[in-house]
Amino acid sequence: MNTYTTSEIADLIGIHPNTVRLYEELELIPKPKRNPNGYRIFNDFHIEQFKFARTALKIEVTQRGLRKNAIEIVRTSANKDFDKAISLVSHYLQQLEIEKSNAEEAINIVKEILNGNTQETDKLFLTRKETSEYLKVTIDTLRNWEMNGLLKVKRKQNGYRVYTDEDIKRLKIINSLRSANYSLSAILRMLNALSCNPNANIKNIIDTPKDDDEIISVCDKLITSLKEAEYNAKSMKSHLQSMKEQFS
Repeated sequence: MNTYTTSEIADLIGIHPNTVRLYEELELIPKPKRNPNGYRIFNDFHIEQFKFARTALKIEVTQRGLRKNAIEIVRTSANKDFDKAISLVSHYLQQLEIEKSNAEEAINIVKEILNGNTQETDKLFLTRKETSEYLKVTIDTLRNWEMNGLLKVKRKQNGYRVYTDEDIKRLKIINSLRSANYSLSAILRMLNALSCNPNANIKNIIDTPKDDDEIISVCDKLITSLKEAEYNAKSMKSHLQSMKEQFS
């Protein structure tokens, strides 16, 4: 089996030498042997494990412990427990499928709400406390949505906020999308687009950040990110089978 120095590994994988050491600290690769002078000695398995880890962690999906599970898969592979790692990838794929389904379902719920196919409260006005209880979210959550521009709430003459039927409808949309882990910026992008064009394609808008958005997270393009993570997971499974044959 071929051997490599830290700098050679870094060049082959296309990462900084400090990243090589970080992978070792995080137990994403096996601990390398050392020369008498203390320099690390890597081998062909390390190269494949580096490639595997980079595939596994390329898309940072964090909801429902997905990121944590991806790291567990990588560490299991680093210990050459390939059968267990393959089993974990199968479970990971199932989780991704569930999250994709949740994201799609949230879009359908939004469409139903917009089409008036959901039962609204029969009250004309609700207080913040009543709204919180009705939607089963905290008052802090409502306040956070307002601070992020997702909703502008009217006030009575005494200064108290009141939520109308239209506000409740908007809050139901926000709540459904947040439950599926869409980002606040993605939701705001969709709501703004709908205010300009009620017939806009919701799915496309919420999954497509603007070119001038300064910071874009995976939750700003949730469905695309989940699909990419699913594609990577299938590649991981194939890679593990190959590593099992080569290094068991």
